[in-house]
Amino acid sequence: MKRVALVGMPNTGKSTLFNRLTGGTARVANWPGLTVELASSRILLGANMVQIFDLPGIYDLIGGAEDEHVAQRFLAEAQLDAIVLVLNATQLDRQLALALQLKALGAPLLICLNMQDEAKRAGISIDCALLAKELGCAVQLISAKLGTGLNEAKQQLNQLMSHTSVRLDLTHVPAASAMHAQEKRLFQAAVHQPPTLGLDTTAQVDRFVLHPWLGLPLFIIVMFGLFQLTFAIGTPLQDTMEAGLIWFKEGFLLPATQALPAFWQGLLVNGLFDGVTTVLTFAPIIFLFFCLMSVIEDSGYFARAAFMMDGIMSRMGLDGRGFVMLMMGFGCNVPAIMGTRVIRDHKARLLTMLTIPFSLCSARLQIFLFLSGALFSPANAPWVLLSLYIISVLIAMGTAVLFRSHFQSNEPFALELPPYRLPLMSHIWRRGWGEARDFLRLASTMIVIGVVLVWLLTNFPNPQHSYALMVSDFFQPVLSPIGIDSTLSIALIFGFVAKEVVLGALSVITGHEGTALATQLAHTLDPVSAYSFMLFTLTYIPCVSVIAAMKKESKSTAFTVFSLVWSLGLAWTISFVFYQSARLLNF
Repeated sequence: MKRVALVGMPNTGKSTLFNRLTGGTARVANWPGLTVELASSRILLGANMVQIFDLPGIYDLIGGAEDEHVAQRFLAEAQLDAIVLVLNATQLDRQLALALQLKALGAPLLICLNMQDEAKRAGISIDCALLAKELGCAVQLISAKLGTGLNEAKQQLNQLMSHTSVRLDLTHVPAASAMHAQEKRLFQAAVHQPPTLGLDTTAQVDRFVLHPWLGLPLFIIVMFGLFQLTFAIGTPLQDTMEAGLIWFKEGFLLPATQALPAFWQGLLVNGLFDGVTTVLTFAPIIFLFFCLMSVIEDSGYFARAAFMMDGIMSRMGLDGRGFVMLMMGFGCNVPAIMGTRVIRDHKARLLTMLTIPFSLCSARLQIFLFLSGALFSPANAPWVLLSLYIISVLIAMGTAVLFRSHFQSNEPFALELPPYRLPLMSHIWRRGWGEARDFLRLASTMIVIGVVLVWLLTNFPNPQHSYALMVSDFFQPVLSPIGIDSTLSIALIFGFVAKEVVLGALSVITGHEGTALATQLAHTLDPVSAYSFMLFTLTYIPCVSVIAAMKKESKSTAFTVFSLVWSLGLAWTISFVFYQSARLLNF
């Protein structure tokens, strides 16, 4: 088995190249510091089976952030047959130092100059033959996004497979800062670009996107438009899928289980099928939402959002990277927690980790999409959803302000803004399908177990005196002041395991699914109590996987416990203030 490592600075398209080479699904987003764990895949290259590793972005072979240390440790410890160094062809003036470092180590090297199409549009020409001669390795112009130059790169990589594998010694590697003079000389000799570049499209768009007054309202408008599209396109898809599942239930499942004992029919139909069906109907919306998110991410807009928010975040003890992690948390809190490795200062990392669980993740999104659609008008539902996103960010920021004195950091923030890019349909599809697939995989395991357990709790020893009613009675004094029906406490408890279970649990508890569940909740919850329930679900303790990630990354049990206590207490307080205030105002 041959081993190849993909190395490169953040935002060079390294993960895009990885996906092109392997057909893998490493997430691609147009901001630095995304890849924080090793992704690998095997491909057949010529006569060799090759395992390709996508390393975290790295600026230097010595020092740097924790994700850079991951790459450095891998390069120092792994036996490698080749290294593919991915450089941005439009930014070689500050990226060739990494190539010079690898040359000094004598690494078996192939350099891929990515974004050839952008370099061509900018009028940049590169003498690859001269670079190859100076660096002592093959240099290939490619566009990982469009797929050009990849066949030639594969052929050159295959030629390296005949060499003996090596292990790099990074103990005596010169620092990148010591390479700047040589980097400048090499750049001037091999790269030719127009002496003056006009105000391009990126700069013109940035006049509005990064405007100190217009930038933030524009960001809110973009996110609101995303929610509007999600509802407008996703709701009909959801209704179609729900109709198909109801047809299957009435036409096939009920007749097939009619001869079974009442217990088993209730478990299979009212418990398992109804619970999972309510969750499955959100697969089209999850797919659509993350396709739209992929457009925003891959375009380079989120990097601008991080830059724009740095001034605000710095007053709270965070920086733009913290905002990026909060945005990542909108997908899932786990990779966002792991992504804090790009923050070098440990205290700054802890403060960022404390705020991330308040990001409105995709699992919570399913709950809020359902409740907002069930209890609010089509005109108001997007505003309800947008308000929850804004509140999640405000809670995270408020937490940072409150605890910044305990986690002070003076680390400077540096972020390279990429040019705007048109996302590829293949990337959009891969992101949407990847999220939907992960959701369906979870529905086939964790959600199935969850809804079955909820059904058992609501039916044993009998439906009139079940364990679920005992739990509800226990939590009633705590939940009634915040307007949450005590029977919903079962859904909240299982939401601690995985937030995706909450909707399935609600279906089992009420005995209804889909539209019928929405109608039932509309009779038992008014908009105020529903919003209080959503606020509590947004803020209270995250799922088990997030807690495990926080414990692993913080290396502190005390910090993890503190985070859980803080989020649970804050959730009850926020819901209490909202609910009681709304009732006092006669809402």
